[in-house]
Amino acid sequence: MNILLIDDDASLRKSLRLGLETMNHRVTEASDGTKAQDCVAHAMYDVAFLDLRLGQEQGLDVLPLLLRLAPGLAIIVVTAYATIETAVEAMRRGAFDYLPKPFTPNQLRMVLDRVTRIRRLESHVEELEEQVRSIVPEADLQTQEPAFRQALEVAFKTAPTEATILLLGESGTGKGVLARAIHVRSLRSTGPFITVNCPSLSAELLESELFGHVRGAFTGAVQDTSGKVAVAEGGTLFLDEIGDLPLPLQPKLLRLLQEKRYERVGETKTRASDARILAATNRNLQAAVADGTFREDLFYRLNVMEVLVPPLRHRRKDILPLAEHLLQFFAHQAGKRVMAFTEEARAALTRYPWPGNVRELRNAIERGVILSSESVVGLTELPAQVGATLPPSAMDIGGSVTLDQLEAEHIRRILAHTPTLDEAAAVLGIDPSTLYRKRKRYEL
Repeated sequence: MNILLIDDDASLRKSLRLGLETMNHRVTEASDGTKAQDCVAHAMYDVAFLDLRLGQEQGLDVLPLLLRLAPGLAIIVVTAYATIETAVEAMRRGAFDYLPKPFTPNQLRMVLDRVTRIRRLESHVEELEEQVRSIVPEADLQTQEPAFRQALEVAFKTAPTEATILLLGESGTGKGVLARAIHVRSLRSTGPFITVNCPSLSAELLESELFGHVRGAFTGAVQDTSGKVAVAEGGTLFLDEIGDLPLPLQPKLLRLLQEKRYERVGETKTRASDARILAATNRNLQAAVADGTFREDLFYRLNVMEVLVPPLRHRRKDILPLAEHLLQFFAHQAGKRVMAFTEEARAALTRYPWPGNVRELRNAIERGVILSSESVVGLTELPAQVGATLPPSAMDIGGSVTLDQLEAEHIRRILAHTPTLDEAAAVLGIDPSTLYRKRKRYEL
């Protein structure tokens, strides 16, 4: 590694330099903060050893100046005046580690090994993020629809605060994508973004996943485990489908929201949490409160800021831009020169009500790119239910259409103009369960 030694003691610099060069590192020396800044401004360094006492200067004052010039520099603070207070302050200002004088060659080697391990992990994380970007299309939150623009405005204005945000909307509308966008725009953006899918596990296992457990807390608990709350420390905890959170867990979540306190399963020790909570659901929580499946106090604690994510059928102007964005991504991923949609396909994409919302659109475009043998995606490459949507002129009563086609198209149009499935069922004069079966039958 390229290492910078910053110390006003020439003899100490010499001995430290010899030790580091013996370990095959390249070393540059600086006797004060000004020379150190000049070195960092004109060369790349992996590590800097910074003495806290630089004659009349304070190393703690030099530290942020170096990080401003080289944000990725690992600065090891070195001092003979080792106190907890100075160690904490050095780390607070951005130091990588702390080495008290006198130190042994083995201690020096260990701290450099830590730098190497962290750098490898960071490189691995960057590689994994690049792989994820190549698999998952980048979120496109551009919109021409006033309702969605208003939702984004509320979400992003609230993002820099610590307020809890409740995202409401149908399944597949992109609530998880929006939650991550809020995290990126928050003051916790450098911290972790941790997702918990509330209906995925039983109440007992979900409690363990959330809060962690101690060894022996239950059958199979062979070691202590940190929960997602602990992993989200300093970042954001996203509770997806919060409306399905089991009732026995709701008081514990309420306490986490109100007091920032929790206990691991099988442990009496109370722990503090420093994670911001975001939540999302496709359920009507007020109705769940009325029927006793969701606590009223938890609902009001979650509902500090409410953001309604509209379904794709209410975002008609966004459908084609979204489809074209996805087309470019999947074409690049598949290594195909698929450039556009045919006019028929564009019309069908705009006309279809997309009951599965953005998730369904994503799957449809991926399918179209895979099946396409030309530079365009046509009706035949899109899913049958998308391509089969007939234009209004072909649906006149008495036309050459079957009763099933008439019913399917009528249901599509009702779905496109009603905000919820319950309201669509009411307009159609059928039970929601009957509507569910008909949607499944017609693949709506």
